[in-house]
Amino acid sequence: MTLRQGVDATGTEAAGLDNVIEVGGLRQRYGDFEAVRGVSFTVPRGEIFALLGTNGAGKTTTMEVLEGFTPATDGTVRVLGLDPIRHRRELRLRVGIMLQEGGFLGDLTVAETVDLWKGLSEDGGRPVTLSGTTTLPGSFNLMGRVRGVDRRTMGALELVGLESKARTKVRQLSGGQKRKLDLALAVLSAPEVLFLDEPTTGMDPEARRTTWKVIENLRAGGTTVLLTTHYLEEAERLASRLAIMHEGRIHTYGTVEEVVAGSGDTVAFRLAGVTWSFGDLPSLDGTVPTLTYAGGGTEVTYTLTGGRAEARAHAALRPLLKWADERGETLERLAVRRGTLEDAFMRVVGEVR
Repeated sequence: MTLRQGVDATGTEAAGLDNVIEVGGLRQRYGDFEAVRGVSFTVPRGEIFALLGTNGAGKTTTMEVLEGFTPATDGTVRVLGLDPIRHRRELRLRVGIMLQEGGFLGDLTVAETVDLWKGLSEDGGRPVTLSGTTTLPGSFNLMGRVRGVDRRTMGALELVGLESKARTKVRQLSGGQKRKLDLALAVLSAPEVLFLDEPTTGMDPEARRTTWKVIENLRAGGTTVLLTTHYLEEAERLASRLAIMHEGRIHTYGTVEEVVAGSGDTVAFRLAGVTWSFGDLPSLDGTVPTLTYAGGGTEVTYTLTGGRAEARAHAALRPLLKWADERGETLERLAVRRGTLEDAFMRVVGEVR
Protein backbone atom coordinates (compact mmCIF):
# COMPACT_ATOMS: atom_id res chain seq x y z
CA MET A 1 0.00 0.00 0.00
CA THR A 2 1.41 3.37 -0.98
CA LEU A 3 1.18 6.30 1.40
CA ARG A 4 -1.09 9.01 0.11
CA GLN A 5 -1.79 12.45 1.48
CA GLY A 6 -4.94 14.53 1.37
CA VAL A 7 -7.01 11.67 -0.10
CA ASP A 8 -9.39 9.11 1.37
CA ALA A 9 -7.91 6.36 3.50
CA THR A 10 -9.73 3.38 2.06
CA GLY A 11 -6.89 2.00 -0.02
CA THR A 12 -7.07 -0.89 -2.46
CA GLU A 13 -5.61 -3.44 -0.06
CA ALA A 14 -8.08 -2.69 2.72
CA ALA A 15 -10.97 -2.73 0.27
CA GLY A 16 -10.27 -6.36 -0.53
CA LEU A 17 -10.56 -7.42 3.11
CA ASP A 18 -13.51 -8.01 5.39
CA ASN A 19 -14.04 -4.40 6.41
CA VAL A 20 -15.79 -4.03 9.74
CA ILE A 21 -15.86 -0.22 9.58
CA GLU A 22 -16.51 1.67 6.34
CA VAL A 23 -16.64 5.45 6.05
CA GLY A 24 -17.17 7.11 2.67
CA GLY A 25 -17.27 10.85 2.08
CA LEU A 26 -18.43 11.59 5.62
CA ARG A 27 -19.46 15.17 6.27
CA GLN A 28 -20.80 16.52 9.52
CA ARG A 29 -22.12 20.05 9.91
CA TYR A 30 -23.35 21.98 12.91
CA GLY A 31 -25.10 25.01 11.48
CA ASP A 32 -22.58 26.82 9.30
CA PHE A 33 -19.63 24.96 10.79
CA GLU A 34 -18.42 21.81 9.02
CA ALA A 35 -16.60 19.67 11.59
CA VAL A 36 -15.87 16.74 9.23
CA ARG A 37 -15.18 17.41 5.55
CA GLY A 38 -15.32 14.39 3.29
CA VAL A 39 -13.53 11.77 5.40
CA SER A 40 -13.17 8.23 4.02
CA PHE A 41 -11.46 5.18 5.51
CA THR A 42 -11.97 1.48 6.18
CA VAL A 43 -10.93 -0.76 9.07
CA PRO A 44 -10.55 -4.50 8.34
CA ARG A 45 -11.61 -7.11 10.88
CA GLY A 46 -9.12 -7.60 13.70
CA GLU A 47 -7.23 -4.36 13.06
CA ILE A 48 -6.45 -1.47 15.41
CA PHE A 49 -6.87 1.81 13.52
CA ALA A 50 -5.87 5.10 15.14
CA LEU A 51 -7.26 8.55 14.38
CA LEU A 52 -4.78 11.26 15.29
CA GLY A 53 -5.21 14.99 15.05
CA THR A 54 -5.16 18.35 16.76
CA ASN A 55 -7.93 19.44 19.10
CA GLY A 56 -11.00 20.14 17.00
CA ALA A 57 -9.73 18.09 14.06
CA GLY A 58 -12.98 16.11 13.86
CA LYS A 59 -11.88 12.84 15.49
CA THR A 60 -14.54 12.65 18.18
CA THR A 61 -17.25 13.84 15.78
CA THR A 62 -16.31 11.02 13.41
CA MET A 63 -16.46 8.54 16.30
CA GLU A 64 -19.89 9.82 17.40
CA VAL A 65 -21.30 9.21 13.93
CA LEU A 66 -19.87 5.68 13.89
CA GLU A 67 -21.22 5.02 17.38
CA GLY A 68 -24.73 6.02 16.30
CA PHE A 69 -25.02 9.06 18.56
CA THR A 70 -25.55 11.49 15.69
CA PRO A 71 -26.57 11.00 12.04
CA ALA A 72 -24.15 11.99 9.29
CA THR A 73 -24.93 15.15 7.35
CA ASP A 74 -23.66 13.47 4.19
CA GLY A 75 -21.74 10.38 3.13
CA THR A 76 -22.03 6.72 4.05
CA VAL A 77 -21.09 5.02 7.32
CA ARG A 78 -21.26 1.30 8.07
CA VAL A 79 -20.25 -0.72 11.12
CA LEU A 80 -20.38 -4.50 10.67
CA GLY A 81 -22.25 -3.76 7.44
CA LEU A 82 -25.02 -1.88 9.28
CA ASP A 83 -26.08 1.76 9.45
CA PRO A 84 -25.27 2.99 13.00
CA ILE A 85 -28.50 5.02 13.17
CA ARG A 86 -31.01 2.72 11.48
CA HIS A 87 -29.61 -0.45 13.05
CA ARG A 88 -28.65 0.98 16.43
CA ARG A 89 -30.34 -1.80 18.40
CA GLU A 90 -28.58 -4.59 16.50
CA LEU A 91 -25.19 -2.90 16.77
CA ARG A 92 -25.42 -2.29 20.49
CA LEU A 93 -25.30 -6.05 20.99
CA ARG A 94 -21.97 -6.25 19.16
CA VAL A 95 -20.17 -2.96 19.87
CA GLY A 96 -18.31 -1.60 22.91
CA ILE A 97 -17.86 2.15 23.42
CA MET A 98 -15.49 4.08 25.66
CA LEU A 99 -16.33 7.78 25.61
CA GLN A 100 -14.03 10.60 26.68
CA GLU A 101 -16.07 10.93 29.88
CA GLY A 102 -18.14 8.16 31.46
CA GLY A 103 -20.66 10.12 33.53
CA PHE A 104 -20.56 7.75 36.51
CA LEU A 105 -22.71 7.92 39.64
CA GLY A 106 -20.18 9.01 42.21
CA ASP A 107 -21.84 7.43 45.26
CA LEU A 108 -21.84 3.92 43.79
CA THR A 109 -18.85 1.70 44.44
CA VAL A 110 -16.74 0.46 41.56
CA ALA A 111 -18.27 -3.03 41.85
CA GLU A 112 -21.79 -1.61 42.01
CA THR A 113 -21.11 0.40 38.87
CA VAL A 114 -20.04 -2.72 37.00
CA ASP A 115 -23.06 -4.63 38.35
CA LEU A 116 -25.39 -1.85 37.19
CA TRP A 117 -23.88 -1.80 33.71
CA LYS A 118 -23.90 -5.59 33.60
CA GLY A 119 -27.61 -5.65 34.42
CA LEU A 120 -28.39 -3.01 31.78
CA SER A 121 -26.41 -4.98 29.22
CA GLU A 122 -28.18 -8.24 29.99
CA ASP A 123 -31.59 -6.53 29.95
CA GLY A 124 -30.70 -5.23 26.49
CA GLY A 125 -29.87 -8.72 25.26
CA ARG A 126 -26.09 -8.51 25.63
CA PRO A 127 -24.72 -11.51 27.51
CA VAL A 128 -21.87 -10.48 29.80
CA THR A 129 -18.80 -12.59 29.18
CA LEU A 130 -15.13 -11.77 29.11
CA SER A 131 -14.08 -15.13 27.74
CA GLY A 132 -15.32 -15.84 24.22
CA THR A 133 -12.42 -16.51 21.87
CA THR A 134 -10.08 -14.11 23.66
CA THR A 135 -7.76 -15.01 26.50
CA LEU A 136 -7.46 -11.74 28.36
CA PRO A 137 -4.82 -10.88 30.97
CA GLY A 138 -5.66 -12.13 34.47
CA SER A 139 -8.43 -14.49 33.37
CA PHE A 140 -10.60 -14.25 36.47
CA ASN A 141 -7.78 -15.34 38.77
CA LEU A 142 -9.15 -13.12 41.54
CA MET A 143 -12.86 -13.88 41.08
CA GLY A 144 -14.71 -14.34 44.35
CA ARG A 145 -11.97 -12.93 46.61
CA VAL A 146 -14.12 -9.97 47.65
CA ARG A 147 -17.14 -11.14 49.58
CA GLY A 148 -20.46 -10.19 48.04
CA VAL A 149 -18.98 -9.20 44.67
CA ASP A 150 -20.11 -11.17 41.61
CA ARG A 151 -17.42 -13.34 40.04
CA ARG A 152 -17.89 -11.77 36.59
CA THR A 153 -17.67 -8.32 38.13
CA MET A 154 -14.35 -9.22 39.73
CA GLY A 155 -13.16 -10.59 36.40
CA ALA A 156 -13.91 -7.26 34.73
CA LEU A 157 -12.12 -5.30 37.45
CA GLU A 158 -9.12 -7.60 37.42
CA LEU A 159 -8.87 -7.19 33.67
CA VAL A 160 -8.17 -3.46 34.04
CA GLY A 161 -6.32 -3.57 37.36
CA LEU A 162 -9.14 -2.27 39.59
CA GLU A 163 -9.77 -5.38 41.68
CA SER A 164 -8.44 -3.65 44.82
CA LYS A 165 -10.93 -0.80 44.29
CA ALA A 166 -14.08 -2.97 44.19
CA ARG A 167 -15.47 -1.43 47.40
CA THR A 168 -14.27 2.14 46.65
CA LYS A 169 -16.82 4.79 45.72
CA VAL A 170 -16.39 6.05 42.17
CA ARG A 171 -16.03 9.68 43.31
CA GLN A 172 -12.88 8.64 45.20
CA LEU A 173 -11.15 7.34 42.08
CA SER A 174 -8.46 9.29 40.27
CA GLY A 175 -8.97 10.38 36.68
CA GLY A 176 -6.85 7.50 35.40
CA GLN A 177 -8.75 4.96 37.50
CA LYS A 178 -12.05 6.23 36.12
CA ARG A 179 -10.68 5.65 32.62
CA LYS A 180 -9.89 2.06 33.63
CA LEU A 181 -13.46 1.64 34.81
CA ASP A 182 -14.68 3.05 31.49
CA LEU A 183 -12.66 0.38 29.69
CA ALA A 184 -13.98 -2.42 31.92
CA LEU A 185 -17.56 -1.44 31.07
CA ALA A 186 -16.78 -1.18 27.35
CA VAL A 187 -15.46 -4.76 27.14
CA LEU A 188 -17.91 -6.51 29.47
CA SER A 189 -19.69 -8.24 26.59
CA ALA A 190 -16.56 -9.10 24.58
CA PRO A 191 -17.59 -6.79 21.68
CA GLU A 192 -16.73 -7.45 18.05
CA VAL A 193 -15.95 -3.77 17.55
CA LEU A 194 -14.52 -1.44 20.19
CA PHE A 195 -14.53 2.36 19.95
CA LEU A 196 -11.99 4.01 22.27
CA ASP A 197 -11.97 7.80 22.49
CA GLU A 198 -8.68 8.84 24.14
CA PRO A 199 -8.62 5.70 26.32
CA THR A 200 -5.51 6.44 28.42
CA THR A 201 -5.97 10.14 29.16
CA GLY A 202 -5.12 10.78 32.81
CA MET A 203 -3.33 7.46 33.32
CA ASP A 204 0.20 7.19 34.67
CA PRO A 205 2.78 5.45 32.43
CA GLU A 206 2.38 2.06 34.14
CA ALA A 207 -1.41 2.11 33.86
CA ARG A 208 -1.14 3.21 30.24
CA ARG A 209 1.04 0.26 29.35
CA THR A 210 -1.28 -2.13 31.18
CA THR A 211 -4.18 -0.74 29.15
CA TRP A 212 -2.20 -1.19 25.95
CA LYS A 213 -1.79 -4.88 26.79
CA VAL A 214 -5.53 -5.23 27.32
CA ILE A 215 -6.22 -3.63 23.93
CA GLU A 216 -3.59 -5.78 22.21
CA ASN A 217 -5.09 -8.95 23.69
CA LEU A 218 -8.54 -7.91 22.56
CA ARG A 219 -7.20 -7.42 19.05
CA ALA A 220 -5.47 -10.81 19.19
CA GLY A 221 -8.85 -12.36 19.99
CA GLY A 222 -10.44 -10.83 16.89
CA THR A 223 -11.84 -7.54 18.22
CA THR A 224 -11.62 -4.62 15.79
CA VAL A 225 -10.57 -1.39 17.48
CA LEU A 226 -10.91 2.23 16.38
CA LEU A 227 -9.23 4.62 18.77
CA THR A 228 -8.45 8.31 19.00
CA THR A 229 -5.45 9.48 20.98
CA HIS A 230 -3.16 12.46 21.53
CA TYR A 231 -0.32 10.15 22.59
CA LEU A 232 1.73 9.46 19.47
CA GLU A 233 3.66 6.64 21.14
CA GLU A 234 0.30 4.98 21.86
CA ALA A 235 -0.59 5.01 18.17
CA GLU A 236 2.86 3.67 17.25
CA ARG A 237 2.56 0.86 19.79
CA LEU A 238 -1.00 -0.23 19.03
CA ALA A 239 -2.10 0.72 15.53
CA SER A 240 -1.78 -1.37 12.38
CA ARG A 241 -2.72 1.74 10.39
CA LEU A 242 -3.47 5.32 11.28
CA ALA A 243 -4.76 8.56 9.84
CA ILE A 244 -3.85 12.12 10.78
CA MET A 245 -6.79 14.52 10.72
CA HIS A 246 -6.66 18.31 10.70
CA GLU A 247 -9.47 20.78 10.26
CA GLY A 248 -11.98 18.05 9.44
CA ARG A 249 -9.95 16.24 6.78
CA ILE A 250 -7.61 13.25 6.63
CA HIS A 251 -4.27 14.57 5.38
CA THR A 252 -2.03 11.52 5.81
CA TYR A 253 -2.74 7.84 6.36
CA GLY A 254 -1.08 4.45 6.08
CA THR A 255 0.83 2.05 8.28
CA VAL A 256 2.98 3.64 10.97
CA GLU A 257 6.07 2.89 8.89
CA GLU A 258 4.57 4.51 5.79
CA VAL A 259 3.47 7.64 7.61
CA VAL A 260 6.82 8.02 9.36
CA ALA A 261 8.72 7.46 6.10
CA GLY A 262 6.68 10.22 4.51
CA SER A 263 7.86 12.70 7.15
CA GLY A 264 11.44 12.44 5.89
CA ASP A 265 14.88 11.93 7.43
CA THR A 266 17.06 14.78 8.62
CA VAL A 267 20.77 15.37 8.11
CA ALA A 268 22.11 18.11 10.39
CA PHE A 269 25.54 19.59 11.07
CA ARG A 270 27.29 22.82 11.98
CA LEU A 271 29.73 24.85 9.90
CA ALA A 272 32.17 27.38 11.33
CA GLY A 273 31.41 30.98 10.44
CA VAL A 274 28.22 32.85 9.58
CA THR A 275 28.91 33.72 5.96
CA TRP A 276 27.35 30.60 4.46
CA SER A 277 24.39 30.95 2.10
CA PHE A 278 22.15 28.48 0.28
CA GLY A 279 24.23 28.80 -2.86
CA ASP A 280 27.35 27.64 -1.04
CA LEU A 281 25.88 24.33 0.03
CA PRO A 282 25.11 21.24 -2.05
CA SER A 283 21.60 20.19 -2.97
CA LEU A 284 20.98 16.73 -1.58
CA ASP A 285 18.48 14.77 -3.67
CA GLY A 286 17.01 18.08 -4.78
CA THR A 287 16.63 19.30 -1.19
CA VAL A 288 17.76 22.76 -0.12
CA PRO A 289 18.76 23.06 3.55
CA THR A 290 17.51 25.40 6.22
CA LEU A 291 20.19 27.64 7.79
CA THR A 292 20.30 29.03 11.31
CA TYR A 293 23.04 31.42 12.40
CA ALA A 294 24.02 31.21 16.06
CA GLY A 295 27.10 31.34 18.27
CA GLY A 296 29.49 32.23 15.48
CA GLY A 297 28.47 29.26 13.36
CA THR A 298 25.84 28.06 10.89
CA GLU A 299 23.44 25.25 11.75
CA VAL A 300 22.51 23.36 8.58
CA THR A 301 19.54 20.97 8.34
CA TYR A 302 18.35 18.95 5.36
CA THR A 303 14.98 17.15 5.41
CA LEU A 304 15.03 14.29 2.90
CA THR A 305 11.72 12.96 1.61
CA GLY A 306 12.56 11.53 -1.82
CA GLY A 307 13.78 8.10 -2.83
CA ARG A 308 13.57 4.86 -0.89
CA ALA A 309 13.22 5.50 2.82
CA GLU A 310 15.68 2.70 3.61
CA ALA A 311 18.51 4.25 1.59
CA ARG A 312 17.94 7.98 1.12
CA ALA A 313 20.02 9.19 4.07
CA HIS A 314 22.95 6.98 3.05
CA ALA A 315 22.71 8.19 -0.54
CA ALA A 316 22.68 11.83 0.60
CA LEU A 317 25.81 11.50 2.73
CA ARG A 318 28.06 10.64 -0.20
CA PRO A 319 27.82 13.98 -2.05
CA LEU A 320 27.76 15.85 1.26
CA LEU A 321 31.01 14.31 2.49
CA LYS A 322 32.59 14.80 -0.92
CA TRP A 323 31.60 18.48 -0.84
CA ALA A 324 33.16 18.91 2.62
CA ASP A 325 36.38 17.13 1.63
CA GLU A 326 36.83 19.22 -1.50
CA ARG A 327 36.53 22.43 0.53
CA GLY A 328 38.39 21.28 3.58
CA GLU A 329 35.36 21.91 5.80
CA THR A 330 34.46 19.99 8.94
CA LEU A 331 30.84 18.98 9.38
CA GLU A 332 30.65 19.55 13.11
CA ARG A 333 28.21 17.37 15.12
CA LEU A 334 27.06 15.60 11.96
CA ALA A 335 23.88 13.66 12.74
CA VAL A 336 21.40 11.61 10.72
CA ARG A 337 17.96 11.13 12.24
CA ARG A 338 15.09 8.98 11.05
CA GLY A 339 11.73 10.71 10.84
CA THR A 340 9.22 10.22 13.65
CA LEU A 341 5.46 10.17 13.93
CA GLU A 342 5.72 13.55 15.65
CA ASP A 343 7.51 14.89 12.56
CA ALA A 344 4.69 13.60 10.37
CA PHE A 345 2.08 15.12 12.68
CA MET A 346 3.77 18.53 12.79
CA ARG A 347 4.31 18.48 9.06
CA VAL A 348 0.55 18.08 8.49
CA VAL A 349 -0.23 20.95 10.85
CA GLY A 350 2.48 23.14 9.34
CA GLU A 351 1.47 22.49 5.73
CA VAL A 352 -2.16 23.34 6.39
CA ARG A 353 -1.25 26.56 8.16
